[in-house]
Amino acid sequence: MSEKDSTEELDEILPDTENTQEEVENTEEVSVEDELREDLAKEKEKFLRLFAEFENYKKRTSKERMDLFKTAGQEVIVSMLPVLDDFDRALKELSKTDDKETFKGVELIANKLREALKSKGLEEVKVKQGDSFDAEVHDAITQIPAPKKKLKGKVIDVVEKGFKLGERIIRHPKVVVGN
Repeated sequence: MSEKDSTEELDEILPDTENTQEEVENTEEVSVEDELREDLAKEKEKFLRLFAEFENYKKRTSKERMDLFKTAGQEVIVSMLPVLDDFDRALKELSKTDDKETFKGVELIANKLREALKSKGLEEVKVKQGDSFDAEVHDAITQIPAPKKKLKGKVIDVVEKGFKLGERIIRHPKVVVGN
């Protein structure tokens, strides 16, 4: 075998070193390009997640702000509820007397207070004798034997009225339940 034949055989077996060097450079370029694409994809994902978090934050704070505005005067209204109770007791006692002018005057003041509180979102929780007892709404202060079988597990008497501000109950009605 001649030297020329051996070189040809080696050329056939081993790839061209010049071509290999170019392929390595192309591979490096491709890998750098792929790396940059991956980095860009990661950054896009981070951005989208951050944007979604921010949108959720805006919605949550907006909802909290609306709830705060709805119940901003809750403390003042809750402190006025005993005054409303006192007016109801006073009207009940004044209705027994012959002094109709005093009754009308107190009734007028009580109605003004009720209307002012109603304009701020206060509503009475409607409860009457015979309603089913609901632990979510009512506050049972005692249980007594039901005078009728129909009143077993039902509200027998309302001791204190309940009120809600908007959709939220701020004072549960205190009731007597039949057992």
